[in-house]
Amino acid sequence: MYDDASYYAFVPSAYTQEEKFAPTKHRRKTSLLAQPNEGAQANGSLTGGTTGAQAHEEDAHGPPKATLSRRAQSYTDFHHAVRAVLLTESASGGHDGKKADEIKDDVDFSEWYESIEDDLLEASHIDYTAYQDELEFTESFLESLSSTTSATLDILSSLSQSFGAVEAQTTAFQKQCEDLVAEQHRVTRLADDIGENLQYYSYLEPITRRLNAPGAGNFVRGREFSDMLARLDECLGYMTSHPLQREAATYRSRYRLLLTRGLTLIRVHFVGALRDIGQDVTRRIVDRQLNDTTMSALLYAKFRVGASELKETAQEIRKRAIVPEGAEPGAEAEYQSLMNELYTSYSATRGRLVIPIVVKKMADIAQAPSTSKDLVAFARSSIGYVKGVCSDEHELWRDWFEGEDGLYDFLESVCEPLYDHLRPRIIHENQLLKLCELCTLLQTRYMRDQDEELEMVDLNQLDFSTLIQSALEDAQTRLVFRTQAILRDEIENYKPKPEDLDYPTRNKQVTLPGSKHNGPVTSGRKGSVAEISTPKDPLIVEESDSPSARYGFDIEATFQGWYPTLRKAIWLLSRIYRLVNSAVFDDLAHEIVHQTTLSLHRASILIAGRSMTTDAQLFLLKHLLLLKQQIVAFDIEYVTPDVSFDFSGVTNTFYELRDRGGLFDPRNLWRFVGGGLLPRVVENMLDAKVELDGRLRTIINDFTTSAAERMTHPINEKARGKKTFDATVALQKTQELTAREVPLLRHKLGEYLDDVRTKETLVGAVQNQVVMNYENFYEWYAAGKRATGAKVGKKGKGREDDVWDADTFGDWAEEVFGVRGMGMIGMNGGQSRSQSGSRNISGSGSMSRDSSM
Repeated sequence: MYDDASYYAFVPSAYTQEEKFAPTKHRRKTSLLAQPNEGAQANGSLTGGTTGAQAHEEDAHGPPKATLSRRAQSYTDFHHAVRAVLLTESASGGHDGKKADEIKDDVDFSEWYESIEDDLLEASHIDYTAYQDELEFTESFLESLSSTTSATLDILSSLSQSFGAVEAQTTAFQKQCEDLVAEQHRVTRLADDIGENLQYYSYLEPITRRLNAPGAGNFVRGREFSDMLARLDECLGYMTSHPLQREAATYRSRYRLLLTRGLTLIRVHFVGALRDIGQDVTRRIVDRQLNDTTMSALLYAKFRVGASELKETAQEIRKRAIVPEGAEPGAEAEYQSLMNELYTSYSATRGRLVIPIVVKKMADIAQAPSTSKDLVAFARSSIGYVKGVCSDEHELWRDWFEGEDGLYDFLESVCEPLYDHLRPRIIHENQLLKLCELCTLLQTRYMRDQDEELEMVDLNQLDFSTLIQSALEDAQTRLVFRTQAILRDEIENYKPKPEDLDYPTRNKQVTLPGSKHNGPVTSGRKGSVAEISTPKDPLIVEESDSPSARYGFDIEATFQGWYPTLRKAIWLLSRIYRLVNSAVFDDLAHEIVHQTTLSLHRASILIAGRSMTTDAQLFLLKHLLLLKQQIVAFDIEYVTPDVSFDFSGVTNTFYELRDRGGLFDPRNLWRFVGGGLLPRVVENMLDAKVELDGRLRTIINDFTTSAAERMTHPINEKARGKKTFDATVALQKTQELTAREVPLLRHKLGEYLDDVRTKETLVGAVQNQVVMNYENFYEWYAAGKRATGAKVGKKGKGREDDVWDADTFGDWAEEVFGVRGMGMIGMNGGQSRSQSGSRNISGSGSMSRDSSM
């Protein structure tokens, strides 16, 4: 239950710690058995060990080590021990009784021993008795300790109960304290919120007194004024975000009035400072004559002196001139009107100083000999000067304001003197070349490239293209008007001269770049526009080109054979190309191509009346090919046809029935509904490329048909209808005509066309048409033979004077036409024929069999 330390703590020691560890000056009393026998030692009867034990002193620094006493082994030993004790006692004073020297015999010894037996016994039990006493003391101490411990436990139990009660009270107290702290925090937070909310209401009176005080305008320059406006913004924001507070609406309206009052003071101060600067500059200009350098320093350096301070002041209005979120599109900011007044005031002040100078400069340029009559020279000088003025004004504007709101309105007013001189000159300019030069000047030098990346554009630089855009539009409008006038006068209403229609005398071969195509030509059964090869490199006709300026050859001589309307059309397209909007150019180009096509068609009709039909057809074919070649360079896009409804048939039918008196006749209703009620759909303008391809296809078909008809008219349907028709004779005449007409055909094509591929393609198309006409004839001839029961000869098996079959005629036609690079066109799908079984052409046009057959 208790460890040794606790036990010895409560056992009283016979000596203190000091005594325990202090050096001892006496020897512990030994037991009787351990006591030395002095008498024995004297007599020498005891063991020599006692003498050593007597002389040995115990360690003075601690308790003696426990030793086991040797048990008495015999009476002799015990006797010696007794004698030693007795000797000791006798030396110390002796024992009451007989002395040792009185013992004479055993009887004396026995008597003496009996007298001291009790003492011996008592002496032998002294250690046990001491230990018993110690145990009894320890027992009493432990009993006392146990009772003390019980009392202590009782006290501790009561203390534990007291501690539990104290803990409960402490917990309750802690909870109350926490509630009180939370309440304190709530009250503190509420007080802070109340104080924070009240501060937005407390600003009203001091700001009102400050803004309504005399001389409040002088307060605008200070930093405190900006802080006051920022505080007003905070108050307005608070009132707007807390509309449920009792006085929020009232305070919001009053704060709004104060903010308007403050911004109005800024406007008054800004306008007044600007007016003072403007009046000072005006007075100095009026007082003395100034040169350009002094004028520039006065106009710009003077305005830059206080610009930064006024810019910061005006920025207070600009920061608040913002359209609120959720506003309708196009809504204006609340204070934008104040900012606009600043822009207007600045523009008016600068305008009174700058615009008169610009007006005077424009008048000087307009009266200068080099620019008075030349539109382009005047535009170059005047626009260059105005651009410099606008650049200077743009830089000065950036010193006064943030952003460019209102800037370009002011710069447009600066450009008004330029427009006053330039616009009338543009309107009265009749030379198309001058208008084109003006558009080129404006587009290349002053307009911003639309394809330019936005990253490459410096937003801080002046966008002069915005200011000059109206001048470019005026020039383009006038250019389009003059183009339409030239189109109407010189193409649509062109009256050809006799020499213009003198073909083939007037005809000159036109050698075009890229026209040297001598490669093989392939053709299908029927000729088409797609099979007619045209030169790939278009040429732009320039009226002002010198003979070697652009192409290295005489353009006038090269295009001398062109019809005037075609030349004028290409010239117009080359002039307005890229100078007007792409959609406008496409419309004009389609109209020009359309009218040019009609003009060429009318000219071909007139030529047909003056010369051969072949010349008219080749004239139209050549010029349409030239037109198709040239318009490739202009990237003309497809234009949707202008579709309209013609109701003239409805009105004509109505009036016709009314005049006849049969308007209400049911029999005429069918005619009214079927013939005149429905309007006609009229396409005013076809796509130029489609129209041109269609006319090319038509003229090629007409040319090949007429050429083939001249060669095969002996076997055509009209000739076959005669009673005297002889197939063999007709075949011989066809051979003679074909052999005679082919060289003429090639010669005629050579007069109008220089492209070898184109000519060979046309010859091949004529050959195809001749073969087709003969096929029709042979089918009619074979059908007649079969009807009479006669046999129709096969290829290579008939008589020499018999009618040829279609394959034989086709082989002969290939040799006669001699289309270079073209395979023989067969009767079935245009496949090449075998050259076996071919016949030789005689000088008279008749054919004889090859000897090998």
